[in-house]
Amino acid sequence: MLPLRDDPALQTLFRQASGIILGKPLALRLSMTCLLSQGHLLIEDMPGMGKTTLAHLLATLMGLDYQRIQFTSDLLPADVIGVSVYERRTERFHFHAGPIFAQLILADEINRATPKTQSALLEAMEERQITAEGKTRPLPQPFFVIATQNPAHQVGTFPLPESQLDRFLMRISLGYPDSATERLLLQGQGGRHKLDRLQPVTGPADLARWQQASQEVFAADALLDYVQALIENSRSLTDTTGLSPRAGLGLLQAARSWAWLEGRENVLPEDVQAVWPAVAAHRLGQGSDGENHAAQILQSVAIP
Repeated sequence: MLPLRDDPALQTLFRQASGIILGKPLALRLSMTCLLSQGHLLIEDMPGMGKTTLAHLLATLMGLDYQRIQFTSDLLPADVIGVSVYERRTERFHFHAGPIFAQLILADEINRATPKTQSALLEAMEERQITAEGKTRPLPQPFFVIATQNPAHQVGTFPLPESQLDRFLMRISLGYPDSATERLLLQGQGGRHKLDRLQPVTGPADLARWQQASQEVFAADALLDYVQALIENSRSLTDTTGLSPRAGLGLLQAARSWAWLEGRENVLPEDVQAVWPAVAAHRLGQGSDGENHAAQILQSVAIP
């Protein structure tokens, strides 16, 4: 599923990524759509499915400064943000930046950390800055968080609160490979071991250009009516919280980015439908409940 957008660097990026993450073209397309939309990505799946590999792959191919943070139950907010240390030579406290000061952060197994440590990401994800010891410090640009999450039923997990889930533009799952793809993996034709030989195919400047171009994709009034109807219907469910205005803006921008990857300059309802499950499901409930709610809402709103 290569993008139809005629851009050599973009085509090369998808081609090389498809050679590492085998048999998952939709997950790759959604991940790139999320980054083009300047959003954060949550990947939920069982251990060993390639979640970490996908995050490292995107950082490498796009030439982004990359840091991996392993979230555990004893991780502290200062381990993420940084801490001031007294230096005897200067007789002053100097701030030592934590791993969050990178362009792409992999928050690995984010739901294994306590809520206190999870909350260290809230300001960074929303405002692209952190406040430590009374001083606000901007984060690098671009700034993305890709978090991996183990299923909630696994031992030692802490559920992400709604406030944090809403800061992730998309949630995706890789799932088990099919038989043919798994045979290729067993033959060594994909997987993490190939990352060491990869070189960046683009850089932050190209990414910024693509982001700007995707924001300029036209959305007609009828398309906005469709998006608004989906959002309003999500708020009519009695057993869950509906989509926030932030989610609505994210849905529209994700649809613009999807359309841009398709090589078009206007958004169609099909673009909204393509990104809708990834944008809406994690905001409408945990696990299969969110998927069911998202599908129910999509079916209830007529295409304009």
